[in-house]
Amino acid sequence: MSDQLTAWLRTIVPAAWSAVIAALVTAGAPAWLVDGLGDAGSTLVVPLVLAAVYALLRWAEPYLPAPIARVLLGSTRPPTYTPPRSTTEQDGRHPTA
Repeated sequence: MSDQLTAWLRTIVPAAWSAVIAALVTAGAPAWLVDGLGDAGSTLVVPLVLAAVYALLRWAEPYLPAPIARVLLGSTRPPTYTPPRSTTEQDGRHPTA
């Protein structure tokens, strides 16, 4: 699997799990918790749950069995990133705009 696909999966799969959890939280949240937020309640829940779920999954990843990590994160292998190519020309000068 390419690093680009791995990175995409490791972003999209936890986001999908977060969306499911956010939908469940929103559907079952007590009125006193969401009434004060009005229409912004469901808008705020998704990014907050996404941040919490993603941080929890990344923290738990080393402790999870590989099949479970694959289901929750999309891949057990983190992508490798290469440094960006230099913007200098071959003679060492920066290109002019």
